[in-house]
Amino acid sequence: MSFFKYILNTIPRPILIKLSYWVRPLLAFYLKGSKYTDPIDGKSFRKFLPYGYGIQRPNVLSPSTLSLERHRLLWLYLQNETDFFEPNKSSKDPETSSGLKKVLHMAPEQCFLKRFKKLKHIDLVTADLYSPIVDIKADILNLPFEDNSFDIIFCNHVLEHIEDDKKAMQELYRVLKKGGFGIFQIPQDYSRATTYEDFSITLPEERTKHFGQYDHVRVYGSDYFNRLRAVGFTVNEVNYAKKLSEQEMDKYRLMKGEILPVCFKS
Repeated sequence: MSFFKYILNTIPRPILIKLSYWVRPLLAFYLKGSKYTDPIDGKSFRKFLPYGYGIQRPNVLSPSTLSLERHRLLWLYLQNETDFFEPNKSSKDPETSSGLKKVLHMAPEQCFLKRFKKLKHIDLVTADLYSPIVDIKADILNLPFEDNSFDIIFCNHVLEHIEDDKKAMQELYRVLKKGGFGIFQIPQDYSRATTYEDFSITLPEERTKHFGQYDHVRVYGSDYFNRLRAVGFTVNEVNYAKKLSEQEMDKYRLMKGEILPVCFKS
């Protein structure tokens, strides 16, 4: 087995991220092509990398940004359906009259971080309890921000790690401005009507067996959106993939049927 095939087939994504400063350019060069495109940086490849805990999904991890299906879907939605990447020139709010949007990014994804920081019309705050790359060390159960602080909040693939997810949702609602929106992606089993959680399961191997990953505490079902509504959010269940052709879905390596929970504070 060649060195590159070894990397593609055996090294999990967390380690790839740590090695990305020198491995990623080599992988991107090795896999350069035209069949698949990462919309985040516009680079194209003959194939993407495999990814997954236990059972790996083939051809889903971008060699250049290390984005997954959910990252690319979110990027396309923000780019095509919102003004996130454009200055807010029409705001009547004195706090945002300069065009700055106050954005909170919880547990920021590396494929977005540098790109969001380059946006001149965004006042970006990154926060997490453990991450070494954030601006503020913050517990999502007790965020160190005033009420109605942020125009936009991103908090993706965080809530499945939090036992008291209702309290976390309440905190996200509290610090979001009225009229603002948040996107809170989670791994979700749409075939389940209700969320499966059992806090007596604590061993990593048992959590992997029950919840799909060693540090997850639940598997969200279709009731996830109502859990968000219960704390006050107006939730749009956005199946953005429906707007894309089969060719685009394959080109960007997206997951069919994934729903974006776009949450508003009225």
